Amino acid sequence: MKRLLIFGYGFSGRAFAGRMAREGWTTAATFRRPEVQAQLAADGVAGVDLADRDALTEALADASALLITPPPGPQGCPALNTLVGPLAEAGAFPDWVGYLSTTGVYGDRRGRWVTERSALSAQSVEGARRVRAERDWLEVGRGMGLTVTVFRLPGIYGPGRSALDRVREGRARRIAAPGQVFSRIHVDDLAAGLAASIARPRAGAAYNLCDDEPAPNSEVIAFAAGLLGVEPPPEIPLAEAGLSPAAMRFYAESKRVSNALAKAELGWRPAYPTYREGLRAILAGGG
Repeated sequence: MKRLLIFGYGFSGRAFAGRMAREGWTTAATFRRPEVQAQLAADGVAGVDLADRDALTEALADASALLITPPPGPQGCPALNTLVGPLAEAGAFPDWVGYLSTTGVYGDRRGRWVTERSALSAQSVEGARRVRAERDWLEVGRGMGLTVTVFRLPGIYGPGRSALDRVREGRARRIAAPGQVFSRIHVDDLAAGLAASIARPRAGAAYNLCDDEPAPNSEVIAFAAGLLGVEPPPEIPLAEAGLSPAAMRFYAESKRVSNALAKAELGWRPAYPTYREGLRAILAGGG
């Protein structure tokens, strides 16, 4: 029996668990809060209380694959700080360890294309923490003989978390930022990319998992409004949008992210190559 352990059971982890269940895997996931434990039980996923070191060590010993999803904080990656000791104690050697990072590690490229060979030049504290977390996990992989793979992700969307939801709820804003584009990925395509990597593991690899068509926010919101048959919200110049500092940092970066390496090495192809296919599928599915 193939066993997946997820550290951080959120939007991405849940989609991945569902996909792997359809391929015959069983999944366990860590939790701290009772509401996460309840969600795990509802999804048929075994819960591993992070306060129970023995249970965590046992889960690691049984794991064929380990996925790390949470962002790093001021003290680094929470999973790294929590798991390295129990991994060593368990003598655990999962066949695959996946770390979810962000395309923010590339910084601003003024709309130019980046690949996995591009220099990492994060321009925010959050991006710099991701660079450090990537390097820390890759170093642990080398030191412990683990097949660690990094996945650099753009904005993730899917049922219940898309431009369609923001338009319906009146939260959508069309920010006019000339020249600003960004990539995105449907959560099911993310799960498919991770599964493809498990089938073709390569220690120390890094892959960009994203769609084929970077696009501006205003274009995506307008398309979502059209699908719903409503007028799109008016465009607001970036300087007048009153965005939070975090949102302003996001809009300060513009790049086009290539997914060519994941396609070539993993045989992966996004089922939703642009936001248009993705949003249409979400709407057709009732999302």
